[in-house]
Amino acid sequence: MGESVSLAGRAAVVTGAGAGLGRAEALALAETGAAVVVNDMGDAAHEVAEEIVASGGQAIAVTGDVSDWALGGRLVEESVKSFGSFDILVNNAGIIRDKMIFNLTESDWDDVIRVHLKGHAATSHAAAVHWRQASKAAGGPVYGRVVNTSSEAFLFGSAGQPNYSAAKAGITALTLSTAQGLARYGVTANAICPRARTAMTAEAFGEAGATTGLDPLAPERVATLVRYLASPASSEITGQVFVVYGKMVALMAAPTVENRFDAAGSAFTVEELDEQLSSYFTGRGPYETYAAYSIAELEKVALAVD
Repeated sequence: MGESVSLAGRAAVVTGAGAGLGRAEALALAETGAAVVVNDMGDAAHEVAEEIVASGGQAIAVTGDVSDWALGGRLVEESVKSFGSFDILVNNAGIIRDKMIFNLTESDWDDVIRVHLKGHAATSHAAAVHWRQASKAAGGPVYGRVVNTSSEAFLFGSAGQPNYSAAKAGITALTLSTAQGLARYGVTANAICPRARTAMTAEAFGEAGATTGLDPLAPERVATLVRYLASPASSEITGQVFVVYGKMVALMAAPTVENRFDAAGSAFTVEELDEQLSSYFTGRGPYETYAAYSIAELEKVALAVD
């Protein structure tokens, strides 16, 4: 393995790593040489850690709810105590409580925002504190990688997932803020929008069909990108959003200004807004919104796996 993609001597924290996508990511990082702190809520975290150790790698399990702010600090501390460093944070933990907005309960909203968005924030805060202190002690940049898990749901505003979509939009904004805030310390932060066949997505994606080779929606396909983004080779990639599944990795562009409306005088009147905006939007199709429906076209290429 080339040094630019090797993680030998590095230590990573992966949340939600007891199953599915997180498990695949933890195994991929370990295969690349990283020591891994495996986080999840129950015994599955220990099972994955044991699997890594049985394969000749280094891993420990730290159980707990990522939305517990203090857990973020403990994950970093355990990495340093057990492996001598903390270099990579992969935020993956999440839950779903899918409901239409008119059926959404307060707990449906709070639970999803708490685990996804607060969970990402808690670990990112702890990682940022560590790397900032390490950079000051070193007198220069240090090695730090953050890979956050967003979703295409934030691009579409999925009708049946107002809580999940909002959480993922927040995670994307958090990623951009983290990238800007930690750049001076040598840290990169990127977000991925993956599609993978896991227990959490079973209802949406179902079981794998009859295909030869690796399932087009296998979590391992996503884990390869995570492994790369965690490596030295990705040092100039930060503040980016990638859609990844099948045989495709797509880099998302920043939003652009479609049109600009200017008042004739010092401020708009409602009549002037009516004149300019109503005529502009007349006859506009139901899918011509801020939602990035064009991203769905990627599926034709992404899932066309040989």
